[in-house]
Amino acid sequence: MPHYYSLGKIPHKRHTQFRKPDGGLYAEQLFSTEGFSSNSSLLYHINPPTQIIRVAEPIDVSPKQATDNILKHRSYEGFNVDPAKNYLDSRKVILFNNDVHISLAAPMESMMDFFYKNADADEVLFVHEGTGILKTQYGSITFSYGDYLVIPRGTIYQLSFDTDKNRLFIVDSFSPITFPKRYLSKYGQLLENAPFCERDLRKPSNLETFDEKGEFLIKIKKKGLMYDFWYANHPFDVIGWDGCEYPYAFSIHDFEPITGRVHQPPPVHQTFDANNFVICSFVPRLYDYHPLSIPAPYHHSNIDSDEVLYYVDGDFMSRKHVTRGMITLHPGGIPHGPHPGTVEKSIGAKETKELAVMVDTFHPLMMTDAAKGIEDERYINSWME
Repeated sequence: MPHYYSLGKIPHKRHTQFRKPDGGLYAEQLFSTEGFSSNSSLLYHINPPTQIIRVAEPIDVSPKQATDNILKHRSYEGFNVDPAKNYLDSRKVILFNNDVHISLAAPMESMMDFFYKNADADEVLFVHEGTGILKTQYGSITFSYGDYLVIPRGTIYQLSFDTDKNRLFIVDSFSPITFPKRYLSKYGQLLENAPFCERDLRKPSNLETFDEKGEFLIKIKKKGLMYDFWYANHPFDVIGWDGCEYPYAFSIHDFEPITGRVHQPPPVHQTFDANNFVICSFVPRLYDYHPLSIPAPYHHSNIDSDEVLYYVDGDFMSRKHVTRGMITLHPGGIPHGPHPGTVEKSIGAKETKELAVMVDTFHPLMMTDAAKGIEDERYINSWME
C-alpha cells in the first residue's frame, strides 16, 4: 500500500479534541482494515457520518453461473458489452469465483445523483477509454487511458466522466489489494528491483469539503446485495484526514518491464497481489536478446491457475486476430500457448508494442450469462493449423 499521507486539517494528536470555528467538535472516524490490526486512516467530518434517514430493501446483484463447463479455452469480445447510462448498471460481471469478480463496464454518465460504496471488496478499475475524476472523501484523483484506480473497500466514491465514451475493466477483490512482497523491503518500501516506485503512485488531492444537509443516496454493496441508504449529510464533509489507507492511481504506462536474454515468465509482469490471484501488466518492451531466443511464449500448462488476459492495445506476437477489449480465458488443467505460425514469426523481432492486463486466479473461474453473450465460440479451435 502507499505510505502515510495527510490532506486538509487534522489535530496535533489523534483521538483528542478538534474543534470547529463555532466551538463544536469535528467527528473523528477511524477507517480501518482487518479490525484494528492493519492499515487505517482517520477522517474528520463536520457532521457525524452515522445519520441515516432511511434504508430500502436490498436487491440481489450477485453473479450467476451460466455453465458448469470450466475446462474450456474461451474468448470474449469485451467491446460488445453494451454501454449503459448508469455506472452501476453498466458493470457486467464476466468471470467470478469466491476470491475475485472480473467485470466490464461502459458507463455513459457521471455519478451525479448517488454515491457508491463496495463494502465487500477492494476495487481495481482499469481505464481503457475515457477521462475524468474519481471523487472520494479523501479528495480527487484525475484519471485517463491506462490508469489503474485502486479503491479500498468501504470507500464512498463518485466517478465523473468527461464524455459518454468510457470503457473500464474492473477487478473486485475480496482480499486487500497489495504490492508483491518480493518488491518490498521489510519496512514496506518498494525496492530498486521493483518495476515501479512510490513516486509513480498518484494520491488524492484537492480535498473539497461539503457541509450540506439533505437526503444523500449511497448505494452500498454487501454480500451480493445492493442497499440504498439515504444519509442526512453530504458524505464528503471531511475537513482533513491522515493515514495509510486511501485510494490511489497508477498508470500502466509507468510500469517498467523486466526483460532478459531468454523469455521471462509471467511473474515479471506482476503489478498487484491479493489472496488467491494476481494482476499483471504487459507493456511495450524489448524482446529477449539471446542470439537464438524465441520471443513468443512457450506452451505451458496452467496446472494451478486460470489465466485471464484483457487485451488493451498493440500487436500480440503469440496470438492471431486480437481485438481491443478482447478477453481470453485459459483454465487451469489444460495447456495453452502461441497460435500456429506465431513462434517462427516472432524470431528476429526486436520489440513488442503490446498492452494488456492479466489476472491469474488460483481457483477456477465461473462464466456468467453476460460473458456467454459476447463469447467467440470458435476460439477453442483456434490452435488448429
